Amino acid sequence: MPKFSISAAGSRPCTLVVCRGCCCGDARKTPGTDHARQLERLRGAAAESGGRIAVRTTDCLGPCGQANVIVVQPSGRARQSGARAAWIGWVLDDDATDDILAWAEQGGPGVAEPPATLALQMIPAPAEARRRAR
Repeated sequence: MPKFSISAAGSRPCTLVVCRGCCCGDARKTPGTDHARQLERLRGAAAESGGRIAVRTTDCLGPCGQANVIVVQPSGRARQSGARAAWIGWVLDDDATDDILAWAEQGGPGVAEPPATLALQMIPAPAEARRRAR
């Protein structure tokens, strides 16, 4: 019988959730963006991070008008200190990808300040946007 271990929430790494739903990652929506290379770069950086960064893909996150969307989730320790996920839109070029990776390598939300250029690309989470619209 295989052994499973459940690690403490505090040991969870900074996680990059990459939308690859209906619009994000679609060359018809954002021509000129090498979506496969972007995901390859993110996964490569995670593999080289020594467990400090994780990457996962998901179906549509919702804000299709701001494709490509990446959510930077704080590490478990940062989350325990009150950090929340940062939603980043328009991640369409190497500069934006570089900024996300640099921030994640420094610890991400709750640990390090995002690069100023990345802060300009932050978008509200869909639930937050709906609350603001009411």
